[in-house]
Amino acid sequence: MSVSHTLLGLLESGPRHGYDLKRTFDVHFGQDRALHYGQVYATMSRLLKHGLVEVEGVEPGVGPERKRYAITDAGVSDVETWLTTPEKPEPYLQSTLYTKVVLALLTGRDASSLLDGQRAEHLRLMRELTQRKRSGDLADQLVCDHALFHLEADLRWLELTTSRLDRLAREVVR
Repeated sequence: MSVSHTLLGLLESGPRHGYDLKRTFDVHFGQDRALHYGQVYATMSRLLKHGLVEVEGVEPGVGPERKRYAITDAGVSDVETWLTTPEKPEPYLQSTLYTKVVLALLTGRDASSLLDGQRAEHLRLMRELTQRKRSGDLADQLVCDHALFHLEADLRWLELTTSRLDRLAREVVR
């Protein structure tokens, strides 16, 4: 996820303080990983330097001054380009799991147990996400569906690899 583009997009509805940006980001996108305040302010500093935001106002406070950021025309254009550019699909050709299977075979370890353990972990996470999906709002349901579909594809790969494990062992342990 592009934090800078997300924060820019949030500014399109109107100027906000860093605290408000963090809070809104966390509500919509930070369910599993909240944004740190330091990341918000570092990102806003970079966006300011690149002319994508401007400081609309500064309010004195008990602590540091509170800056209110506004998106510039260049920032709106940048968000528009980002939103309309399709994301590159991840082909997962350099999978950590595949590497572990091959290394297990090369080192004489039990690759079948590795695959079984991974399957159990995938199923555990799928149960957790399914429960979260049942009790979540529509946004949470969509996020969980995305993750569940990827986990289902991984499970299919695990099953296929398990069925081909003897053949793979013969090919990699030559």
